[in-house]
Amino acid sequence: MGSFSLWHWLIVLILIAVPSIFIFRKPPAGPNRFGGPAEPMGFGQAIGSYFKNYVNFRGRASRSEFWYSALFLSLVAIALLAVDRSETLNRIWSLATFLPWIAVAARRLHDVNRSGWHQLLGFLFPVGTIAVLVWYCRAPTADHSREAVFA
Repeated sequence: MGSFSLWHWLIVLILIAVPSIFIFRKPPAGPNRFGGPAEPMGFGQAIGSYFKNYVNFRGRASRSEFWYSALFLSLVAIALLAVDRSETLNRIWSLATFLPWIAVAARRLHDVNRSGWHQLLGFLFPVGTIAVLVWYCRAPTADHSREAVFA
């Protein structure tokens, strides 16, 4: 029990080194390759856009669209849990909103000039999860050539 085996080091390598490769690679320099800037939205507009772009993985999503959608999904899940303690309605809601959530997350990453596939890094806890959360919170810019790696 006192020492790390080869398997322990392999797990550490996978959880820290693999996400680091993707995290510290800079996005392409120049204008955003995923289209024009996303417009900030109000709560109602964001929810409308969320369901209008149900499985649209192209384009960009603003921070307000992403976070208002997250707030809406959370509030509905809490309300459904309060109504139905067996969680049946909550599971149906989660299944109905699974693909649109992945789509809006991919569009949010597009807004910071990252591929939507980068959201898979969130499964590599803790380093990948922190990186993806930082990218979700990051403000979009038109030119990424002068940015720091994480800032």
